[in-house]
Amino acid sequence: MIKYEAQKIDVAVIGAGHAGLEAALAAARMGASTVLFTLTLDLVGNMPCNPSIGGTGKGHLVFEIDALGGEMGRAANAVMLQSRMLNASKGPAVRSLRMQSDRVRYRDYMKQVVEKTDNLLLKQCEVVSVETDENGVTGVTTSFGAFYPAKCVVIATGTSLGGRIIVGEEAYESGPDNTLPAKRLVDSLVKSGVKLTRFKTGTPPRIHADSIDYSKLERQDGDENPTMFGFAESRENLLPCYIAYTNEKTHDIIRENLHRSPLFSGVIHGTGPRYCPSIEDKVVRFSDKERHQIFVEPMGTDTKEIYLQGLSSSLPEEVQLQLIHSIEGLENAEFMRTAYAIEYDCCDPLQLTNTLEFRDIKGLFGTGQFNGSSGYEEAAAQGLIAGINAALKVQGKEPFTLLRSESYIGTLIDDLVTKGTNEPYRIMTSRSEYRLLLRQDNSQTRLLPKGYEVGLVSKERYEKFQADEKALADLIYSLEHESIKGGERLDDLLESRGYARTGAGIVKAELLKRPEITINDVMALSDCEGVYDQNLLSRAETEIKYSGYIKRQLAEVERFSKLEEKQIPPDIDYTSIRGLRIEAAQKLQKLRPENVGRASRISGVSPADISVLLIYLAQGGKQ
Repeated sequence: MIKYEAQKIDVAVIGAGHAGLEAALAAARMGASTVLFTLTLDLVGNMPCNPSIGGTGKGHLVFEIDALGGEMGRAANAVMLQSRMLNASKGPAVRSLRMQSDRVRYRDYMKQVVEKTDNLLLKQCEVVSVETDENGVTGVTTSFGAFYPAKCVVIATGTSLGGRIIVGEEAYESGPDNTLPAKRLVDSLVKSGVKLTRFKTGTPPRIHADSIDYSKLERQDGDENPTMFGFAESRENLLPCYIAYTNEKTHDIIRENLHRSPLFSGVIHGTGPRYCPSIEDKVVRFSDKERHQIFVEPMGTDTKEIYLQGLSSSLPEEVQLQLIHSIEGLENAEFMRTAYAIEYDCCDPLQLTNTLEFRDIKGLFGTGQFNGSSGYEEAAAQGLIAGINAALKVQGKEPFTLLRSESYIGTLIDDLVTKGTNEPYRIMTSRSEYRLLLRQDNSQTRLLPKGYEVGLVSKERYEKFQADEKALADLIYSLEHESIKGGERLDDLLESRGYARTGAGIVKAELLKRPEITINDVMALSDCEGVYDQNLLSRAETEIKYSGYIKRQLAEVERFSKLEEKQIPPDIDYTSIRGLRIEAAQKLQKLRPENVGRASRISGVSPADISVLLIYLAQGGKQ
């Protein structure tokens, strides 16, 4: 094979899944000449697992991606089949939007966006090598011998890197959905000094819609007035979902065939996701459960494929058929795709900085499942940050990072690069200590100005955002400074919600702080029904009802921000600091945190170690 030099580019992105798409779009939109490499043009933006965007914690990420100028939320809105707000009956901090998506239309949407983006070329070929020298990356080489000189390279290989599909006793090298595996790239990365590990994930069977007895299932419709990502104009739900349940017969079939499960026979070596286990893993780990929920979800308007969320498996195909047919409503289900497990290579994210650049390989960025995360949303969030930073590096500008206190994206990245992960990492609202501040409804307030600053949010959208923020501030001010006169209408409302009649007037905000009173009640008493947008009203309600808790969390952010602002010199020798425990010195020396806040979150570094470090820094590095 004759090697030749192809076009010089600023940024090369390897992989056109959810991480690669956001990385390539961000870099190109910021003015960097970018090539997005994919093993096949037919699977750009593919959803190899569940046909949905969002979910618990994940919905927060999509709102943040949208606020920063990313594409995932817009794509999900455009191809929505059904929208549901999860945890709607709970507090605003844990409410998360989940959209059932049309899988094929999502791919088509993303491919068209890429093809129409300036500075961006989509190219089908296999990247087999990332080229480096003593100064960092120099470019990438394809299987056909083309060398693309590049200033930055973003790896977004998903589950294709060293991919291996496993079904029962059958195992073969493959990427998701029986695509080509990226095998040769593994050797190149290892040679460049990238430390790799092995993870595993899986998918459930897909069955034919006409082979289901829906009368035996629980119907699950979308919300009456669906919320859209980015609070775009609402659309109608197109299709319902359904719920089925496993039973004791299902569990018996699984138990009788555990010896044939690659998960328990030792065939699978990669570590799987704790929070999305296979059905055989659930039956073993939760043996006291009489049944498990199965979500029966459509995959599009122009396909009969139905996705069985909750039935991920690597059991042999004939066993999968038995267990599916044991479920009420699925007795005659016809398989269209067999469930499978897939092992793949990913990096140890402790090698990365919070810009997602490798510490020891300048210009090389990792993102998505390559960084040890799990899920489309986690991948897209990292891809966006990696793409932004690759473009900024090319342009010689300061890097872009997000704090834990201002975003779930910051929490996700900080967890990965500071703590690492020994299993596919999944975002959850419980991972953030500031979740009341990091709600979906204020994602634009937190992040849209940052997206505008880096050039991914248009001036038109930014000006609309400013107008919306002013409207919110004016509404909150009026609620805090205007009163409702005492009288029969007010007393009737109070009495209907369990409060005593007083005959006295009350400040609107004070009335709203009562648990049983809603913002719509206040608007009705003020004769302002229909005057304000419902999203605006809901946001004002949250800010007022939870004002005490919000102030408390803001005080915590202020207290901890001092640690985040305390920078650590990059050349500090931790082994020479007296009073620092050996374990802490070794961890700090290896990970080299940028600031004291990040140092304090490293496993094995105690509060006492941080105190020693602070004293050392305060004394200018003198003992």
